[in-house]
Amino acid sequence: MYDKLVNVNDNQNQNQTRKGGNSKMPVEVVACMLADKNSWKRLQFQLILQCAPLFKGYKVACITNVRREDMRNMHLLLNGTGICYRALTFCRDKYLVLLYRPAQLKTYLKQPEVKTFLADYGYEENSLEKVLERLSLRVREHSKNEIEFPHEIGIFLNYPLEDVRGFIEHKGQDSLFCGYWKVYHDPEKAKLTFWTYDKAKDCAVNEFLAGKTIREIVA
Repeated sequence: MYDKLVNVNDNQNQNQTRKGGNSKMPVEVVACMLADKNSWKRLQFQLILQCAPLFKGYKVACITNVRREDMRNMHLLLNGTGICYRALTFCRDKYLVLLYRPAQLKTYLKQPEVKTFLADYGYEENSLEKVLERLSLRVREHSKNEIEFPHEIGIFLNYPLEDVRGFIEHKGQDSLFCGYWKVYHDPEKAKLTFWTYDKAKDCAVNEFLAGKTIREIVA
């Protein structure tokens, strides 16, 4: 169910902090900022917290959940950053939103292995817009209980192809370990990537707390 994805996404960063990884961010700070009654400030912090690796140039895309009332501020917050967004579906008063760097995502999805993998799930168009339309359709079909969750979304989020395949083949079980995604291949490389993402998150949050805007934080 899509509502499970909402819960996982909303709690992801707090759970990672509790696991102790490289991030030094106190759980109390995260909880306080995400509960801020100022919707403009809350949304900024949420995007920075959950999309820091994208903002700092380490990923081509990320996903987050945005409240219905906050969607009107997305364009204003991302204007001038070079980052676009697309609502994939809507459920329980929240949008599942994909944020991405258009040119980089388009180049990434054109890699032969990636393109071949996605073709098995009906992604046959070459334009980025058409590919994202297909992704949105499959996520919406899942939210209506018509299909199981489209786990190929991991490809769009820069998860290694081998780990996306492993997750699908093992039905999410028997991973080597779990961080930003479930790892089935090359754990040492994954740990280094997780460390990089943690550092990006710490850096972006500290910049925000020091008064920088999202436009100033995006690399």
